[in-house]
Amino acid sequence: MASLSRDTTGVYAIAPTPFDESGAVDFDSLGRLVDFYGSAGVTGLTLLGQLGEAPKLSHEESVRIVRYVIKRTDLPIVVGVSAPGYAAVRALTSDVMAAGADGVMIAPPNTLRTDDQIVGYYAGASAAIGEDVPFVIQDYPLSFSVVMTPAVIARIAGVAPGCVMLKHEDWPGLEKITALRQLQADGAMPRLSILCGNGGLFLDFETERGADGAMTGYCVPELLVDVVRHTTAGDRDAAHDIFDAHLPLLRYEQQPGVGLAVRKYVMKRRGILASDAQRKPGAALSPRARGEVDYLLTRLARKDGRIVVTA
Repeated sequence: MASLSRDTTGVYAIAPTPFDESGAVDFDSLGRLVDFYGSAGVTGLTLLGQLGEAPKLSHEESVRIVRYVIKRTDLPIVVGVSAPGYAAVRALTSDVMAAGADGVMIAPPNTLRTDDQIVGYYAGASAAIGEDVPFVIQDYPLSFSVVMTPAVIARIAGVAPGCVMLKHEDWPGLEKITALRQLQADGAMPRLSILCGNGGLFLDFETERGADGAMTGYCVPELLVDVVRHTTAGDRDAAHDIFDAHLPLLRYEQQPGVGLAVRKYVMKRRGILASDAQRKPGAALSPRARGEVDYLLTRLARKDGRIVVTA
């Protein structure tokens, strides 16, 4: 079975892109980050997603980051290649797949308005990158303003052979997962791997509804691995117990506009990133917000001994 397929399960961590205070890519921190994800037990990594600050990177920087990570780890790699036009999508896809990536993720342009336009866009994207390239639909209407119904997703899966996975980030979206799995059971669509985003905020029930895991970037990815592992083993209470312990920090990180700042700050406190800087323009936490995050980390450490922070 291919490393990225319609049967893929587990946790694909969305990796932030580390920058130093001058805004340059910090490859030393990137190396520590990749090693950390491996030790946390994730199944794979997703690079250059929205919270990887992909729009702030040049094409050359994007390819260099992907090549660096692929040389650093044996984990499967998915790369965000979203762009308004097919030419940019095709160019980045070609370069990262040649570097050894396992697939790409494509978000819909916010200009799409009708179901036919959405299906047509993904059919065209599949043709542009090559039908043998596995790709992920990024379904995030709160960010992209494009609403994909289960029927539309089923149509895309039917016309685009490379479509193997849905990154599910609709909110609320539990009923959507149920509807997709019912379409699959009825033979109305092929199976898609469903990995969920939104920082893991609903992962406890998403996995129970039929999701195969997570593709998101919560600052403590060990929690995502735990929830998927316990749910797969049928230990519902264990999954919810560990999820409940992390919920205050997870909720805080999910605030619109500052989520990446929280994530990078926590990873700096955990000794993974040298700096929590974002490439400009980017948000930064106020001293008071940092204090609130520190308080949440202290409380979480009492329940989860893996939370060790540096000065």
